[in-house]
Amino acid sequence: MQFVDEAPITVEAGRGGNGVVSFRREKYIPFGGPNGGDGGDGGSVYLIADRNLNTLVDFRYSKHYKAQGGQGGMGQQKTGRAGEDLIIPVPVGTVVTDVDLREVVGDLTEHGQKLLVAQGGEHGLGNIHFKSSRNRTPRQCTPGQDGEERNLMLELKVLADVGLLGLPNAGKSSLITAVSAARPKVANYPFTTLYPNLGVVSVSPESSFVIADIPGLIEGAAEGAGLGIKFLKHLSRTGLLLHVVDIAPMDEDEDPVNSIRVIQKELEKYSEELAGKERWLVLNKTDLLLDDEVEEVCNRIVEETQWQGPVFRISAVAHSGTTELVNEIAYQLEQNRKAHFEEMDAAALKKERAPVEEDFDF
Repeated sequence: MQFVDEAPITVEAGRGGNGVVSFRREKYIPFGGPNGGDGGDGGSVYLIADRNLNTLVDFRYSKHYKAQGGQGGMGQQKTGRAGEDLIIPVPVGTVVTDVDLREVVGDLTEHGQKLLVAQGGEHGLGNIHFKSSRNRTPRQCTPGQDGEERNLMLELKVLADVGLLGLPNAGKSSLITAVSAARPKVANYPFTTLYPNLGVVSVSPESSFVIADIPGLIEGAAEGAGLGIKFLKHLSRTGLLLHVVDIAPMDEDEDPVNSIRVIQKELEKYSEELAGKERWLVLNKTDLLLDDEVEEVCNRIVEETQWQGPVFRISAVAHSGTTELVNEIAYQLEQNRKAHFEEMDAAALKKERAPVEEDFDF
């Protein structure tokens, strides 16, 4: 399936039905009076998050969506039928932006979450509403209102707990293959990953997390080089980043220390928020070096980069060190969740204890 993470669309709500001018006509009742009914409301347009979708590819071929209009009013005070709402399914993690106003309309992060993006037009009034003591035979009614029309940009940001960062061929795809059921393309050449891959890592029957792999970054990515910068937005929702580094690159001129600095530089250019996320260093491909060489290389990398966070030595291909890494990730994510709920509880308690301001009139 083709992976599409951005799509412009136009949505148009239904027009409200017109009110009608009508009078009661029955035998022996020459002055029956007005009985024109109201029109029906126009249908609205909604987006709904669907976990069974993982791409916006359908919106590449269908860009205009219009809800049903309301039916006009009828005599005998009959109201026109309201137009049916149009409900459009989108992947979970879709951010909706109004292109003209340049503002975010909503963020669909949970399955079944519904978002109103275009309000249906209001119905018109029939002449029965204009009857008065001075106007016994009103001949005016009101038309239905146009439905709201908006130009929207749909942007998919995948939902994952952990994100993988690294240069091409650092072993990110091998790592996600080793720890989850995901099976991305793995080969001995750069840019085998062309779009984000998600994998569910099961630590225990009660504990699991989602890990995301994006195309590798290269120097100059912030200026448009390579593929990775296009997909960095998919890491914006993650709680933890794993910086995967090849400690035994095929090209002898490639220095792992320089590789780390390249990624850090590109992150800072892209987003201060992303650059400031918690990031762990994962030194991969330890199976290609002798034990003494692994120790020497890893110590040099940590020392020259002045890395402050956790450091892990693994071989994704040989599944060496991956179990320890997965367990530490699960523990950290659980701690993050507890801290988040504690903050929410503290904020709720503070709000509950806040003094109530009362206005006194003298």
